[in-house]
Amino acid sequence: MPALSSRSKQKKASECNIVLAGVGGQGVLLLAEILGNAAVEDGFNARVSEIHGMAQRGGAVISDVRIGEKALAPTVLEGTADAIVGLEPMEALRNIKYASNDALILINKTIAKPGATSLNMAYPSLEAMQEKIRMFTRNVLTIDATSTAKTLGNVAVQNIVMLGALAAVGELPLKLETLRSTIRASVSERYVDINLRAFEAGFASVSSGR
Repeated sequence: MPALSSRSKQKKASECNIVLAGVGGQGVLLLAEILGNAAVEDGFNARVSEIHGMAQRGGAVISDVRIGEKALAPTVLEGTADAIVGLEPMEALRNIKYASNDALILINKTIAKPGATSLNMAYPSLEAMQEKIRMFTRNVLTIDATSTAKTLGNVAVQNIVMLGALAAVGELPLKLETLRSTIRASVSERYVDINLRAFEAGFASVSSGR
């Protein structure tokens, strides 16, 4: 695992910009909702953007989350994101323009081609996409959130695996217990346990390797 640069907690507390990117059905919106609600619960100003792209299952989806006193507008400007969370690797690459020079790029390695992708269009390998992303920043972390979610018993919790990984890296000015309590409040009671286990699995996948 590549070394990840340390970041200023003070800077993150005043302004933390996160771009969430994936395809429909991967839980981008729920992930944005959890982050926004957790930020408010911890006393931060928070803004969550509208969806950009196709909201239906299979279409590309992006949501911006801005946390902190400087988070006055809902959208992240190009070159200012502290983290890009790509639930699908191509969607991380598509949105790399939003990354700051030392942004963390957190990628789910499982490819899920957006429904709008032409059948005649060559889809690059994961390695090729990672190489292109590293032209913008060396702060790249790839995990297999989809496989982890499947092991837990429900692929739908891959977004919460990614949330756990993001929390473990230290990119969020949010308390872990606040994230856990917000997960509990954001999903149906029958799915609370598996989502909490997904969060812990994502956290462990990063913290165990650092």
